[in-house]
Amino acid sequence: MRLDLNKLEHLVAIAEEGSLTRAAARLHLSQQALSASIRVLEREVGVALLERGSSGVTVLPAGAALIEDARVLGGMARAALRRARRVGRGERETLRIGHTPAVTGDELVSLLSPVTEANPGIVPEVHQRYPAELTAALLAGDLDIGLCRGGAPAHGLTRTTLGRQRLHIAVAQDHRLAAKSTVSLPELADESFMVWGTPGRSDYTDLLIAHCRHAGFEPRAERTDRQGTPPVTAVIGTDRVAFVTASPGPAAGGKAQVLALEPSVFAPLHALYLPRTTCPGRDAFLAGVTL
Repeated sequence: MRLDLNKLEHLVAIAEEGSLTRAAARLHLSQQALSASIRVLEREVGVALLERGSSGVTVLPAGAALIEDARVLGGMARAALRRARRVGRGERETLRIGHTPAVTGDELVSLLSPVTEANPGIVPEVHQRYPAELTAALLAGDLDIGLCRGGAPAHGLTRTTLGRQRLHIAVAQDHRLAAKSTVSLPELADESFMVWGTPGRSDYTDLLIAHCRHAGFEPRAERTDRQGTPPVTAVIGTDRVAFVTASPGPAAGGKAQVLALEPSVFAPLHALYLPRTTCPGRDAFLAGVTL
């Protein structure tokens, strides 16, 4: 038996929209055609996938399982199609790389430099994405690789640990600690920590909080409203402290100061990608990254 990718796309659309009407509009199909497509798919699979009711459509357990794999299959198909078109048109290899705000642009440039120098035919295309958006883009085949810190990979994605990076502490230049060159985590027990993700919903934030707990205190963590900004600059004009991977010393034109953290603590750098897809640029990146 062969699964029809179009029918799988129809199932995913219904699940995401929660309504046959909205899914049909999104897919530019009539409701009758969409309903018929799902009925055929259910006959092919041999079990019910959706439950239709007056309040909308409910995805049944079998449907949820198939949708997880359908997203992966769809992304793999789009990646294969994109590669075939690129080869057929004689276009250069583009490495579409995404990163969460926890991985800064400066870090990405440092990671990419040795790769592009060794592989001048690779053209990097960089996108910043929040974790959920990064996962969705990877599963859809819209990105070749994603960089993040912490967190288990979503179903269908492979995670590789590229290494660990040492963490330091950033403060504004007028912060009471700015004159220090080195701090320890216990010294920061009374400070408010600026974080980018909500505790309990962000693996990286939870990792940072765990470092504080290991040092013997429960940190006051406040999610910043300066989303998308580099951590080292987000503390400017505040009395907050933030974990950063930037090197100790003045930063942001002297408006911030990065203090060495002793004893050392680290954060992992992870690469996420769709396995069993062919991407020479991604392979070159994974082989050439040095931390």
